[in-house]
Amino acid sequence: MVEWIAANPSIFTGALQNHLWLTGVALAAVLLIALPLGLLLTRHRGFANAAIAIVNILRTIPSLALLVIMLPLLGTGFLPSVVALTLYGLPALLLNTYTGLTEVDADIVEAARGQGLADRQVMTQIEIPLALPVIFAGIRTAAVQIVSAATLAAFIGGGGLGELITAGMANFNFPQLIAGAAAVAGLALCVEVTFALIERLMTRQLRLGAS
Repeated sequence: MVEWIAANPSIFTGALQNHLWLTGVALAAVLLIALPLGLLLTRHRGFANAAIAIVNILRTIPSLALLVIMLPLLGTGFLPSVVALTLYGLPALLLNTYTGLTEVDADIVEAARGQGLADRQVMTQIEIPLALPVIFAGIRTAAVQIVSAATLAAFIGGGGLGELITAGMANFNFPQLIAGAAAVAGLALCVEVTFALIERLMTRQLRLGAS
């Protein structure tokens, strides 16, 4: 594996960069969709059950199936891969955002409103800070899911480390296959550990601020 990477540094680096770009764009799209939508659902709870039901349906669809569904709709390449990965990572963050905000103590919210805070102030100063650990746990879960599922983007021309795995399997090049698989596993582990440390630090800071 190490010998193959040393002999093919440009191929490995290109696949890694493409994988990071693919997952970064998909995670950014998840953040831009899930966070505002989660906030919106807490203010319009009549739509929450329907939205959560749709999201739960997305959770049951395998990542490869989502990627294949994109083929007749958007064709192959980067865009359909990003759309599929966004749909795959969306449920974790949306559900955590909604759950975190709705589980904020109602007495604290009412006390804040009693002190004259507007709804926007209650959201930004009370609800979001208290729900932040749960929301960030959703971001961590979505990030790890996207990094792992992005491996399958190679099947629809999305590129990434999955191309090393598929090419290694097709050519019986096991060092290349193992290099791709180990890189994906290492990247997912790094994302998990990094986000877990940030989440722990954030929770500690919030507890210190509350005390």
